[in-house]
Amino acid sequence: MKLFFSKIALIIFCLGVLFSCNSVKRVPEGKKLLVKNTILVNGEKNKTERINNLLYQQKNRELLGITPLRLHIYNLARPNIDSIINAGIDAKPKKRQHLENFLSKKQLDKYIDSRIGFNNWLKKTGEAPTIINEEKTKKSENQLKAYYFNNGWFNVEASSEVTQISDKKAEITYNVTTGKPYIVDSLSLDIASPVIDSLYQTEITNSHIVQGKQYETTDFETEKNRITYQMRNSGVYHFSEDYVFFEMDTVYTNNKVNVELQISNRKITSLDSSYTLPLHIYKVKDVNIYTDYSYQNQAQQISDTVQYKNYNLYSFNKMRFKPKALTDAVFIAPNKIYQDKDRGNSYRHLSDLKTFSYPDIEYIENPDTTLTANIYLTPKKRFALNLSAEAYQSNIQTVGFSFNPGLLIRNVFRGAETLEISALGSIGASKDAGDNRDRFFDINELGANLKLTIPRLFFPFNTEKIIPKTMFPSTRISLSTTSQTNIGLDKQTFSGVFNYKWHPSNIVTNRLDLFNVQYVKNLNPNNYFGVYGNSYNSLNDIASSINYNNGNDLTYPSQTDAFINDVLNGNTSITANDDDYDTVSAINERKERLTEDNLIFATNFNYVRDNRETLYDETFSIFRFKIEFAGNLFSTIASLSGLDKNSNDRYEMFNVAYSQYAKTELDYVKHWDLGKKNVVAIRSFFGFAIPYGNSTNIPFSKSFFAGGANDNRAWTAYSLGPGSSESNNEFNEANLKIALSAEQRFNIFGSFHGALFIDAGNIWNALDDVEDDNATLDSFNSLKDIAIGSGMGFRYDFGPVLFRFDIGFKTYDPSYLDQNRWFNDYNFQNAVYNIGINYPF
Repeated sequence: MKLFFSKIALIIFCLGVLFSCNSVKRVPEGKKLLVKNTILVNGEKNKTERINNLLYQQKNRELLGITPLRLHIYNLARPNIDSIINAGIDAKPKKRQHLENFLSKKQLDKYIDSRIGFNNWLKKTGEAPTIINEEKTKKSENQLKAYYFNNGWFNVEASSEVTQISDKKAEITYNVTTGKPYIVDSLSLDIASPVIDSLYQTEITNSHIVQGKQYETTDFETEKNRITYQMRNSGVYHFSEDYVFFEMDTVYTNNKVNVELQISNRKITSLDSSYTLPLHIYKVKDVNIYTDYSYQNQAQQISDTVQYKNYNLYSFNKMRFKPKALTDAVFIAPNKIYQDKDRGNSYRHLSDLKTFSYPDIEYIENPDTTLTANIYLTPKKRFALNLSAEAYQSNIQTVGFSFNPGLLIRNVFRGAETLEISALGSIGASKDAGDNRDRFFDINELGANLKLTIPRLFFPFNTEKIIPKTMFPSTRISLSTTSQTNIGLDKQTFSGVFNYKWHPSNIVTNRLDLFNVQYVKNLNPNNYFGVYGNSYNSLNDIASSINYNNGNDLTYPSQTDAFINDVLNGNTSITANDDDYDTVSAINERKERLTEDNLIFATNFNYVRDNRETLYDETFSIFRFKIEFAGNLFSTIASLSGLDKNSNDRYEMFNVAYSQYAKTELDYVKHWDLGKKNVVAIRSFFGFAIPYGNSTNIPFSKSFFAGGANDNRAWTAYSLGPGSSESNNEFNEANLKIALSAEQRFNIFGSFHGALFIDAGNIWNALDDVEDDNATLDSFNSLKDIAIGSGMGFRYDFGPVLFRFDIGFKTYDPSYLDQNRWFNDYNFQNAVYNIGINYPF
């Protein structure tokens, strides 16, 4: 471990020495390379990213804080490379002619272009030296003054000093003296329109101008936006933020700011004259919805008119939509006070219908202080066909091909509903571990999916008071089925989901799966030991150790099942006190669980709070919460109907023992943008699924696993845990999980990024039928089995997607039981290499 880090340090040191003498290679004579910025605020160093980012000139970025790698890459490029190349060719008489005769003129030109292209790549990938510029230094001084001035230090002064370090290197020290800050002392009003004055007084407690608070310019900008938003959503149609002014008085006030808020009347300019009018509150008089508007039919006569709840709906052809479906999506209502937000909400809801192209909404002012709203909708084509094909490779298939046709039907029931019908067909080539014959394209999968999306809550009662349309509710009903053959145990699946989705706010999304039904039937359970080869090897080794089959390998399923029964029934030399007996018992329990058919009838609720403003926001948090209950309805039916239990003491529905459990998940992600493309990200996850009633364990599809590219990256997926057990199962899973991760992401150069990370966590069994002490969590003492991985990663940002390569090292491995668990396999030989798309969290 120490040797490994020593080598890295030595390599970095050598690179630093190698490049240090070359850093000023492209610095002109008489100029200075900026190697350091220092900001002194009232005599003390300020190292915060916020203040340092105000400077117009930054020193060249360094790799791991040691050497400016991009500067050295830039220095490798030669200026005026095209002139140098051509001068070298023309240095000798007839050399160009000889080269053209030997290569051809076209090939020579390509050679020159390639040299120029590589040189340009070095410049683009590298970073030009930061040359100290007096004008930019002065702009940095002014920027520092402006920052502190806008935060209440009106008497701030800033200066700078350049200190030469060597012939071509220098550093800059900025000195900022802030003086005493100014405090907001009073707020007076000068509002021209009585209507505006009355409205302002209703929300004056929400003002961002607070007496006794230090002056900040952003508070006044925020207050101006707040007033504008309030007025434009209180009926004042003509209100503009240009009508809001603040006048400050700081003369002889002893560092106090007396503020006067001024709101002027409406300004009207016509030709060479201008005048003002008092502002008024407007109402929406009429709302006209043109349901099939297009550029081609705009001059045609309206042929169909419907009036519904005071809305006027027009169609140039026969009306194709139910009026309620459209009026439910429009927030602008007749005889309602004008609100600017109604237009934005209408845009969003109409677009969410996926039935119309982006709508057009305009207001027309009437003489009687009212507005007419015209909404123009252009329907998309009712039918859309989607086709996709894919070729792939996996650890199951040497090659595979899939074909996915889909049909989209819009406005299927005239209520802007969307029906999607899709199918799946795939074939692949593999070698089935349970079949000695080699076959080509022996894997196949067929499936079909039907999904209906309704742009409202589909419920027998009116839910408007509970979940209003401002929350953009929708209902989704889906049915799907798949059939897989020669993939593991082979499966037939059926699933059905009925869910509601709504948005209580811009950052919160709620989803309720009222019914989520899954039925899984294993078609080839006899191939269990062909799929789970490690379990077979363990079982076969135990059988060989007692010469069970005359030293021959067990065949499956007949001999493997017979051996398991003989061991558990005491018909072999293995007794119940032997470790081998426990191993065989555990293999049998896992085999029965993974080969049994599953019937899951669940209800779950998902809550997501995501405060990202855009996809490029790097300071945000995401909180996800999920709770799920399964089997309670079936349990009630079984109890009331007096059903008998099967031989395993479980009720059955449709000849399948249904699953019953409660499951919850908590997931929190936080990102901090430190500036200069440096981001710190953390993630914490807790999940727990508790079986009860008709179940003593959790179905495989609902259990947790650890490891993999998006989890603990020092272990491969499914290889970590449970607990400190040394399981060699292909798929390790359990019903409780803890995961913690922290990662620092930084830019190396251009689109190439790096990361350092630490992952921690594990899975355990708890409150189920697993009795292995090493695999169960029964007290806080079990948390000592939390595995820790650390490592580094490299990423390349292609724009739409990010390619990720991470190397994870086992730092603390709980499988070493009572031995030293730290850094046992901390080397590249035992590292795990992960490839992923986009960030892990």
